[in-house]
Amino acid sequence: MASNDTDPNARPAAHASVPEPLVQRLPDDKTLVLRMMPMPADANGNGDIFGGWIMAQVDLAGAVLPMRIAKGRIATVAVNEFVFKQPVSVGDLLSFYATVTRIGTTSVTVHVEVYAERNPQDLYVVKVTEAKLTYVAIDMQGQPRKIPPQD
Repeated sequence: MASNDTDPNARPAAHASVPEPLVQRLPDDKTLVLRMMPMPADANGNGDIFGGWIMAQVDLAGAVLPMRIAKGRIATVAVNEFVFKQPVSVGDLLSFYATVTRIGTTSVTVHVEVYAERNPQDLYVVKVTEAKLTYVAIDMQGQPRKIPPQD
């Protein structure tokens, strides 16, 4: 009984049903804002990294460019889109890239892409997550303020 179709007790290979679109290399046309490796404490019972942990890291990474643009405090006001494309595993080196897609009067919207570098012996790269988030510039009282003119 070589396949899971014929052996009900066989365990599937990790992520076997999820095709992995290889990227080959990390992007060079986007801004790298965060790089980190998830640890075993970040994994769920299946050994994959919790989606909530990934979402928190995306929120941190997404805030980098808006904070520079706003020249001060910002707050996340919307997660407009969030797509988990591939599972993330302990040992993946995650690279978070951000691109500003809109600058409004008080808000900045960014697109964040997350890539995983896997299998250091035979390295390959795969996009694991992408999201669109909106941040608002706030004053010291937490009220919206205008984005300063850009240089």
